[in-house]
Amino acid sequence: MFQNLFIQKAFDPSTQFYFFSIVISVVISITLHELAHGWVAIKHGDLTPIRTGHMTGNPLIHMGPFSIMILMIVGIAWGQMPIDPSRLKGKYAEAWVAFAGPAMNFTLSIVALTGLGLLIRFETLDGTSIEKNALGFLYAFGSINAILGVFNLFPIPPLDGSHIIANFNRKYAMFISDPGNRGVMMFGFFLLFTIASVIFGPIYSAADIYVRWVSNLPF
Repeated sequence: MFQNLFIQKAFDPSTQFYFFSIVISVVISITLHELAHGWVAIKHGDLTPIRTGHMTGNPLIHMGPFSIMILMIVGIAWGQMPIDPSRLKGKYAEAWVAFAGPAMNFTLSIVALTGLGLLIRFETLDGTSIEKNALGFLYAFGSINAILGVFNLFPIPPLDGSHIIANFNRKYAMFISDPGNRGVMMFGFFLLFTIASVIFGPIYSAADIYVRWVSNLPF
């Protein structure tokens, strides 16, 4: 029943740690991603995140039970932060709010991968299974956040990149707001998913290179 599904990894002892590392990383990362949207929106005058009760660390509020369930079954998840663009103050406020989410992911990625590299560089670990798992989790957390940051910057609705471009380009804003173009946008979004492996491969490679650079390991 679960063959070839992400959740299958939860029942295999050799991949259980990987499964839970990814699930925990994604839940934490999406929660902080959405909170970043909320913090910047509030700073620019929109109190909608507060009024709707979304300024909380509870992932159920940001992701919902269905998103978390889909994450555990197939490895895909999403979140949301209610924003009212009409309340935002500043010409490019909407772009800043949209960029805040990926910026949070990139920050988390750098922190995790830098920490991983420094632990390896200064040889502070003695090779126990707990410490190996800590290194594995840092790598998973850092890589996942790099992927989330890059993925969300693609200018395809409902990804953050589309809101950033729309704030700078009126024609694009009109295009994505036209109900007649929803089919094209949905096709573009699903096409992005089909080439995800092509996109994510270089990101993992970049994460490896960065960790090696920080840890002073040979390339």
